[in-house]
Amino acid sequence: MELNIALLKGDGIGPEIVDSAAAVLEKTAGIYGHKISFAPYPIGGCAIDERGTPLPQETVEGCLASDSVLLGAVGGPKWDGLAGDVRPEKALLGIRSALGLYTNLRPAKLYPALRSASPLKDGIVGEGFDLLIVRELTGGIYFGDRGYREGKYGTEAFDTEAYSVTEIERIGRVAFEAAMKRSKRLCSIDKANVLESSRLWRKTMHGLSEQYPDVQYSDMFVDNAAMQLVRDPGQFDVIVTSNMFGDILSDEASQITGSIGMLASASLGASKRGLYEPIHGSAPDIAGQNKANPIAAILSGAMMLRYSFNLIREAEAIEEAVNKVLDAGFRTADLMGTEKGVPLTCTEMTEKILEAI
Repeated sequence: MELNIALLKGDGIGPEIVDSAAAVLEKTAGIYGHKISFAPYPIGGCAIDERGTPLPQETVEGCLASDSVLLGAVGGPKWDGLAGDVRPEKALLGIRSALGLYTNLRPAKLYPALRSASPLKDGIVGEGFDLLIVRELTGGIYFGDRGYREGKYGTEAFDTEAYSVTEIERIGRVAFEAAMKRSKRLCSIDKANVLESSRLWRKTMHGLSEQYPDVQYSDMFVDNAAMQLVRDPGQFDVIVTSNMFGDILSDEASQITGSIGMLASASLGASKRGLYEPIHGSAPDIAGQNKANPIAAILSGAMMLRYSFNLIREAEAIEEAVNKVLDAGFRTADLMGTEKGVPLTCTEMTEKILEAI
C-alpha cells in the first residue's frame, strides 16, 4: 500500500513530535512492505509569519490531496495579541471544516506502568482504565452565531449553541458503532436540565439507542460527568458529547492518565481521510529543547494506520512498542511522577520506540 501523508508540524514542539511520529510511521511501513511519503505544509503561527494567514490555501489543498494528515500543534505567546479571526488556533477549526471532519475520537488510557504518574489514588485507578471520548467536532457553540450587542448592562458578547437532529444522529452513530467494538457501554453527556440544545441531544440519542439494543446506554449531566471522571474513571467505556463539553472533558481525562503527552486523537468525517494529532498544545516553554514527550504524536500515527488505512497489525505494532518501552521503565520528564532517574529526551524516547518495533 502507498500512503501519502500531509504533515502539519505547526508551532512550538510541533516540529519535534511530528518528526518523531513520521520516523515511527516510516519504519513501520517499511517492515510491513508499504511505501510512505510525507509532504509538509505550514499551519498556525508559523504560517502567519510565512504567509500572513494561519491556514494558507496551499495547506488546505495539500491536505485534500493527501490520504491522511498528521498535525503537531499550533499557537504560542508570540501570536496571543492577534484578533480572534487570525489567531493560530483559527486554523484548527478551518482545517477540520475544510476536510469535513465532524467526529473527534480521543482515547484516554492509563497504562499500568504509569500508575505513579496519575494524580488519582491507586484505589481509584486500580490497574488502569481505558475509555474513549467521541466528541462532535463541527457544530455547537464553537461554530454558532456570535457577536456583540447592546444588552441589559450595556455592551455584551454572545455565542450561540445550536445542534440539528442530523448532526446529533451522525455523531451518535459513530459512538454506538465504537461501543459495539468495545465493551458495548455508551454514556451520552449533556446538560438537558438547562439547555434546549441538550434536550434535543438527549431525545435524539434515546431514539438512536433503540437501534442498538445490545449497547448499554446511559445519560449523564456534564457537571456530574466531570466529577465522575476523577471519582471513578473505570465506570466509563465510550463517552459521546458535544463540541464544547468534549473539549473540556477530554482534557480532564488526559490529566488523570498521568500526562497530556500520552494522548492521541483522530478527527474523522465521511471519507477515510482523517486528521490525527496529539491533544496537548504547542508547549512553547520547552520548544526546541528536546524535552517533549513524542508518544501522543506517535500514537496518533498508530490511530491513522488503524482508522484511515485499516492497517490493524501495523497500528498494534506501534502501540505494543510504546507499551514495551514504558514497561521497561523509560520515561520522558512529564512521565517521571515520583520516580527517580534521568528522563529521556524526545529524541531518545523516539529511538527507544523505534528499536522496540
